[in-house]
Amino acid sequence: MLPPLALYVHIPWCVRKCPYCDFNSHQVGGELPEREYVEKLMLDLESLLPSVWGRRVLSVFIGGGTPSLFSPESIDALLSAIRARLALEPHAEITLEANPGTVEAARFRGFRAAGVNRISVGVQSFDDAMLARLGRIHSSAEARRAIDAALESFDNVNLDLMYGLPGQSVEMARADLEQALQCAVPHLSAYQLTIEPNTAFWSKPPLLPEHDLCADVQLMIEETLHQGGFEHYETSAFAKPGMRCRHNLNYWEFGDYLGIGAGAHGKVSFPDRVTRHERVKQPRDYLQKSTLAEDKTVPPSELPFEFMLNALRLVEGFEVKLFSERTGLALSTIEAGLEKAEAKGLIERDWKLIRPTARGQRFLNELLQLFLPEK
Repeated sequence: MLPPLALYVHIPWCVRKCPYCDFNSHQVGGELPEREYVEKLMLDLESLLPSVWGRRVLSVFIGGGTPSLFSPESIDALLSAIRARLALEPHAEITLEANPGTVEAARFRGFRAAGVNRISVGVQSFDDAMLARLGRIHSSAEARRAIDAALESFDNVNLDLMYGLPGQSVEMARADLEQALQCAVPHLSAYQLTIEPNTAFWSKPPLLPEHDLCADVQLMIEETLHQGGFEHYETSAFAKPGMRCRHNLNYWEFGDYLGIGAGAHGKVSFPDRVTRHERVKQPRDYLQKSTLAEDKTVPPSELPFEFMLNALRLVEGFEVKLFSERTGLALSTIEAGLEKAEAKGLIERDWKLIRPTARGQRFLNELLQLFLPEK
């Protein structure tokens, strides 16, 4: 049986590139080519349709960049065109990423009318000094206004927060979290700031808090959100009961997803193989040339690590049978890694489940290295 299928749509433009961002995002250099881009997205999607005939889509995620820079009319045209080409589940989750400062209440109402039913707001911090250090273009007051406007139109709202910020203490991170809790949203994502190659911070890195302090902040976040009624279900994701992100869960459970838009990636399974596709990164090239950058079959030797890279992020772990269902490989192919992980106290397992221990969650990279393919 083939895995569930989702759709990711990448809109690559933003008002200003953040110094920590390693996503495929490009600063707006004039009027956005919204109509042309939506038309090219549909040509892109049509090229992928033969690989997924007859399959329903459980979720659509419009990410970026800053997708909320597109008008509600363009998002409406995009979603209408998607529905004309793909069979969406009756209650498909449709997420749009939005940044404070690029939206207002009327815009949110327009996105809701277009069919979006989940909004993810990139707040990062409620501390104006921290926002300035991160190169964000919004203030904490604008963030709160955007959240209030989102909640007027949407029941399902996620806030993105970052911790481990330059000069941030545990108390400062706690203040951020408490303000997020006051917003009464059903989903929170908390990511530690990391310095990635090909970013402004990589060439001029800020002084970040020590690892032990970041670990203390992570523990504080987990304990505070647990007391606030949130379930910690993935390394960085916390949700009220019934409000977990279905699109991201599909990634972590090694489901399939089509990726369209500049720089988008996708994964599609067939009865005898797993494939990955990638789109060209530069928006100009994407609009004017062929969209395909790469289309390949994943070697069977790489599938165990790819599966574990995703599934071990799940706090509750995964069912044993899922490994074979999603990779087509016998569980014995990872038995040696499982034994080493168990001996190190990084996982626990029984006949039904494999899940990371608290230590395994803290030292996830060490755990994942046990499943790297042998050279």
